[in-house]
Amino acid sequence: MPDLASSIHYLSLMALPFLLAVTLHEAGHAFAAYYLGDKSQVAEGRLSLNPLNHIDPFGTVVIPIVAVLANLPFLIGYAKPVMIDPRPFQKLRRDLVLVAIAGPLGNVVVALFCAYMVRFALMFGAGPESWIVNTMVFGIYINCLFMVFNLLPIPPLDGAGIVEQFLPYEAAQKYRSIAPFGFMILMGVIILAPSVIMVPSSMMFGLIAYLVGVPV
Repeated sequence: MPDLASSIHYLSLMALPFLLAVTLHEAGHAFAAYYLGDKSQVAEGRLSLNPLNHIDPFGTVVIPIVAVLANLPFLIGYAKPVMIDPRPFQKLRRDLVLVAIAGPLGNVVVALFCAYMVRFALMFGAGPESWIVNTMVFGIYINCLFMVFNLLPIPPLDGAGIVEQFLPYEAAQKYRSIAPFGFMILMGVIILAPSVIMVPSSMMFGLIAYLVGVPV
């Protein structure tokens, strides 16, 4: 277990990128659902980039702190899930896929933003060990990680929501029934096979850094 000072330093670097990651992820779902006809996001206050509208006290605060103190391979957590009303959707399966994929795409947007912040900070004289550079580098990585993590085909993650739309009705019902065990399955993956998440996350990190021109 890392010492307390190291944990606090790590949290100070990760807090802002993590908050951006979970906020833009859920906002991505909300904006996609709204665009496709689900106006309930307005009444619920989720059609917003304000982190306060998306924070879940347990998932956004408690779990990330526990993950750091427990020295897990990477930071985990979540914001309040956006509840979707699919009744206004014109093409149900297509639109559910679009809403599901919008969350991970929100993380790609934040990763690109963080990459440009690193590039501009270095251009204007910030050192590679400065807080802004380190925080934004973490921001690239954690958003790549969130994208990969949420695309895992394990209910109730977004990846499972996408896969489900391509299954016959009965198969989709059985697939969805795994959801109550999803957390245990995810913890098993995190503890026993973290490379399933970390390898593609690192590849995505490298791709974004290359495209933006970040020397990391």
